[in-house]
Amino acid sequence: MSDEVLLVGEDVEKEYRVGPEIVRVLRGATVSVSAGEVVALVGASGVGKSTLLHVMGTLDRPTAGRVTWRGDDLFARGEAELVKFRREEVGFVFQFYNLLGEMTALENAMLPALLCRRAAREARALAAEALAEVGLADRLHHRPGELSGGEQQRVAVARALINRPHVILADEPTGNLDPKTSEVVFELFMRLTAERGLAFLIATHNPELARRADRIYRLVEGRAREITAAESSG
Repeated sequence: MSDEVLLVGEDVEKEYRVGPEIVRVLRGATVSVSAGEVVALVGASGVGKSTLLHVMGTLDRPTAGRVTWRGDDLFARGEAELVKFRREEVGFVFQFYNLLGEMTALENAMLPALLCRRAAREARALAAEALAEVGLADRLHHRPGELSGGEQQRVAVARALINRPHVILADEPTGNLDPKTSEVVFELFMRLTAERGLAFLIATHNPELARRADRIYRLVEGRAREITAAESSG
């Protein structure tokens, strides 16, 4: 783990209008992620973990507060710069994989590289390398429907890796997997952190996995508090 602080959500607030009502999801949440560390975000369903990850990854704008990348305010940037940030600096992994069913594993993993205007041959080579790194070198030409849940999630991880991001935001990445497969995916995250120096911010309901993170935040009533591993199951 490095001392370099990469991504910080500072006093983040987020509210939505639902009909005539204003729903305040985040009420001043502060979370930080440093290079080469795994940070877990725990909390009850509906408390705002996904919302916080979306704001941290600039998929959604905060109502108040700010998100910084290496000290710079991300939302002071224009939309084109935010798109560049999302494509190059962060990767996203979701609970339900978000793979395109008509495409092969290789084609799904290629997409972020193609969006960065890399040549198709280069994107294909990068995707094959990333899929091999997650243990799917023999599944390149299988479509999602031909893969197990754990294999589909590893394709999603390969897709997140392809542009060499510094941080991966993972929203309940093992929530749709059985315990054994969840362990395989989490071990993959730990290995990528050790070998690549990647940082992970992982929203999870699984206290066993959360306890293996370097640091843990609990989100309660829209605010985040750093807790110990022992507190994560309480």
